[in-house]
Amino acid sequence: MAKRRPSGDGMVRKREDGRWEGRIVIGHKENGDPIFRYLYAETQKELTAKLRQNITAYQGVDLTEECRMTLSEWLDRWLEEYMAGRIRSTTMDVYRRDLDNHVKPYIGEKPLLKLSAEDLRSLYQTLMERGNRNKGSEHGTGLSPTTVRGVHNTLHHALKTAVEEGLLPVDPAASVTPPKVTHKAKTILNHEQLEILKSAVKRDEIWCDFFLTELTTGLRRGELCGLKWEDFDEAAGTLKICRTIRAKKGGGVEEGATKTYAGTRTILLPSSTDNLLRERKRSAVTQWIFPDPLRPERPVSPGSAYRRLKAILEETGLPDLRFHDLRHTFATHALANGVDAKTLSGILGHTKASFTVDTYQDSVHHHRPCLQCHDAKCLRPCDR
Repeated sequence: MAKRRPSGDGMVRKREDGRWEGRIVIGHKENGDPIFRYLYAETQKELTAKLRQNITAYQGVDLTEECRMTLSEWLDRWLEEYMAGRIRSTTMDVYRRDLDNHVKPYIGEKPLLKLSAEDLRSLYQTLMERGNRNKGSEHGTGLSPTTVRGVHNTLHHALKTAVEEGLLPVDPAASVTPPKVTHKAKTILNHEQLEILKSAVKRDEIWCDFFLTELTTGLRRGELCGLKWEDFDEAAGTLKICRTIRAKKGGGVEEGATKTYAGTRTILLPSSTDNLLRERKRSAVTQWIFPDPLRPERPVSPGSAYRRLKAILEETGLPDLRFHDLRHTFATHALANGVDAKTLSGILGHTKASFTVDTYQDSVHHHRPCLQCHDAKCLRPCDR
C-alpha cells in the first residue's frame, strides 16, 4: 500500500506552454487518495514563492472532498445543518436575507477553497457603494456600515465553521476589518422629561403599571411582555426574567428564550415596583402579569406596547423615542446616580459588565448634569 502523502507535500514541473505548474496536497479523499491544489506561474521563482506560501497555509491541515463546493453551497448547508434550531427564527431570517441578497449574487459561485480575504474586502467595498438595489439609482445605493458589518459577522461565523469541519485551512474573514460603525448618541430622557412621562402613564389605567415597571427595571420589551405571576416572588421582592414574547410570522405572538444566557436572571425590585406588583396581583385574572387587554389569556403584544408609547410621546410633546430608549434611560440614570456597572449589568442581562460600561459611559457623561433617579438607591443585585 502506498504511503499516505501528508498535507503540504508538493511538486513542481514545467508545462509545454512554458508556464510552471505546482501542486500541493491539501487533504485526502475517503479512500485515502490525496486532494491536490494546483498553482501556476510564469517563472519557477514566482511559483516557488507561491508554493512556499501555500505549503505553510496547508501544513497540518487535512481537508475533505467537500472542500470543492462553492461558497453558496456551503452557506446553504451551514444555515440548515448548523444554525437551524440553534438560533431564533428571526435571527435565521436575517442571516438568510443577508447571504441571499448581499453575498451570493457577488461571490456565491466562487469555490469555497479559493475564497480570499481580498475577495471579502472587495465585496464589502461594493456593498458600501451600490449594495442596495431595492431603492435609489439604477445601479443601487450603498448599504450602511452597520449592515455591511452584519454581513461580515455572518460570513465570519460561517467560514469559521468551515475551518472546523475541514473545508478550509483558515478563515479569510478573520484577517478582514469590516467597516467602522459610528454610533449615534442615544436618546435619553432627562429628569424633567421622565417626570412628564410618568405623569402621563399614571393617567392611563391600562398601561400605567406596564410602563412604570419598565422605567424602574429597564427590561427589554419582549421580556416585560413575557412576565408571569410565577416569576414574581413576593416574599423576596424579586422578579425572574426567563422568557421573551416576540411577533410571529403571519400574525400573533410567540414565546421564546431570553436574548442571551445572561438574559435569564433574577433581579431585586425597587420598593415602588415591588408594591405596584403586589397590588396588581390582587386583581389578577390570568397567568400573565401584563395580559393582552382584549384577550387576557394571552400576553400583551410588543407591537401594542410600542404603539401606545408612541401615542403617549405625541400627546405629551416628548422626544420621539424607541421603546428600547426607555431601557437606555433607566440604565443611564442608574449609572449617573452611583449604581456600579456590575450590578447594572446583572439587572439588564448583559453578559459582561464591560459591555455595560462601553454602552452607557458616553451617555452618562453627556447627561449627568440633568439626571436624577429617585430609585437608584433601590437598585441592588439579587444574591439568589
